[in-house]
Amino acid sequence: MAQFSVNANRYDPYKNFKFRVKWDGKYVAGISKVGMLKRTTEVVEHREGGDPSTVRKSPGQSKYEPITLERGVTHDSDFEKWANKVWSFNNAQAAADSRTQEVSLADFRKDIIIDVFNEAGQKVISYNVFRCWVSEYQAIPELDASANAVAIQSVTLQNEGWVRDEAVVEPGEPSYEEPAA
Repeated sequence: MAQFSVNANRYDPYKNFKFRVKWDGKYVAGISKVGMLKRTTEVVEHREGGDPSTVRKSPGQSKYEPITLERGVTHDSDFEKWANKVWSFNNAQAAADSRTQEVSLADFRKDIIIDVFNEAGQKVISYNVFRCWVSEYQAIPELDASANAVAIQSVTLQNEGWVRDEAVVEPGEPSYEEPAA
């Protein structure tokens, strides 16, 4: 069976370097790395007394692993604002009579979308990730005066599951002629 139904001459799988992440209806700037989407289902083992000396196995509870998003440190505060909805230092440290809230219960969870694009920039795969919240936020990395690297910030997102968006289908890949010299 062909791996690609619309582009039968394509043999190469999609690359992992063209993607975007969206929440609150807009793409988030500068994300350079997205952790894997991984689901694990526990195995329940059981055996009846009259069975042969082997164990039966059946599926148990499923869980979805956290997803880490990374990007270079800039003045964009989207990561920090979301992390502060889970726990706000300023509100937690305020005097008891002026403390507003430590957690923004109404909106600390967000659904996100992870879009994957082919080399031509066409959306080819999309995943909807549900009820995400920031369990870990790294504002700046370890700083090193001898290093030569981009400063990276990250968020780790707990989630309650994901599904592939079946409405995103394989696009016809473009072809063009080189312009005349």
